[in-house]
Amino acid sequence: MKSKRQAEIMRLIEQAGIETQEDILKGLRERGIHATQATISRDIKELNLVKQPGSGGSYRYMVAADRHSPYHNHSGRLRTIFQQGVTSFDMAQNIVVVKTMPGLASAAGAALDGMDIEGMVGSLAGDDTVILIMRNNQLAAELCKEMEFMLDRG
Repeated sequence: MKSKRQAEIMRLIEQAGIETQEDILKGLRERGIHATQATISRDIKELNLVKQPGSGGSYRYMVAADRHSPYHNHSGRLRTIFQQGVTSFDMAQNIVVVKTMPGLASAAGAALDGMDIEGMVGSLAGDDTVILIMRNNQLAAELCKEMEFMLDRG
């Protein structure tokens, strides 16, 4: 089932301008394949899919061209996105709020979602803000310290 699902995901991104995991889930459902968002997230990681700029300023999924590029390495990808787009971040108890330049929150959120961040329950991205819900306050503080390091601010 996994190989069939992943093959269908590859067909979807080649045939249609897939911009979100929801688009992937919808496309799979239309083909009779049911999966969860978490499963799709793992498939994206295993298939080396990355979001890259498409036409009209939108981002769409594509296969990473070079396995040694920073886009293949999630922490490298996150660092690149953060260094170029994050303007600030802060925490309030177990919630981490990441502010980005307009239009970059979705890319930063996708990079975060693609990583195995210990204790991250979920994320929500708007246009210029990503909200990360952490399991507890300590994990939120640790993530902020890691982001300081990634931004060379710490």
